[in-house]
Amino acid sequence: MTQIKFRPRRSCLYMPASNERALEKAKTLAADTIIFDLEDAVAPDAKEAARERACAALQSDEYGDRELVVRINAMDTPWFAKDLKQACLSQADAVLVPKILSADDIIQINRSIDELGTGLTTKLWAMIEMPQAILNLGDIAALGPNTRLTSFVMGFNDLAKEMRAVHNRSIFGPVMIQSVIAARAYGINIIDSVYNDFNDPVGLESECLEARKLGFDGKSLIHPVQIETANRIFAPDAEAIAEAEAIIAAFKDPVNAGKGVIVVDGKMTELLHLKQAKQLVATAEAIGALGK
Repeated sequence: MTQIKFRPRRSCLYMPASNERALEKAKTLAADTIIFDLEDAVAPDAKEAARERACAALQSDEYGDRELVVRINAMDTPWFAKDLKQACLSQADAVLVPKILSADDIIQINRSIDELGTGLTTKLWAMIEMPQAILNLGDIAALGPNTRLTSFVMGFNDLAKEMRAVHNRSIFGPVMIQSVIAARAYGINIIDSVYNDFNDPVGLESECLEARKLGFDGKSLIHPVQIETANRIFAPDAEAIAEAEAIIAAFKDPVNAGKGVIVVDGKMTELLHLKQAKQLVATAEAIGALGK
């Protein structure tokens, strides 16, 4: 798979791996990330065939620079072990594991991947969709620097079900903030939950704007028609790019050599802002290179 230092994840589209037409369609879509789904979108009697199709897709080299992730079945299912093994051996960029409960789950999965052999670059993404995961967010995220864990994907449909709550976006505000804080504390990417009504572009745009303001990297999607909105809203805008470039240029100026804090356009600017500026510019360049 293509290695990109600052990979954009504005749009992460679930595609049922049991649907051959969907897998073919994914080759032409402008999504930053394609998630081959072996879990919710696949009936029990189709799990084996879906896994085979997903692995064939991973090895086909026909998806260009798109990031390819496999959402495998949960740890307590009979499909988990083989899903994990085959996805990793097929060189998925990442495996997305649902129903994560605790840091121990991450440690166990990370060990299982390592035991498959050296040289595997597959990363680990965790679905944050269980009450226990919310209670353990800090401990889970803290494993990021020392394991394959790189990303959180929020799953509010399942979280609402587990809470016995009516699924209303407003009830998850505190969870969203808590999750972003935990993710950013340890350098974890974080992707917002799906928007269920793909015929409601206004509602989708509202959720994307909210998630971007809170610090999310992108949104998980259930239909190709949602891609354009997510790509547009989660892309760095021209003003932000210009500001980032000014910060980078200012720190490069010999006058500011060795300084940890400088003034850029009348604002106190620290090395933290320089790091953020470099990431933003690199992400914008990666988006430009993808041509999406």
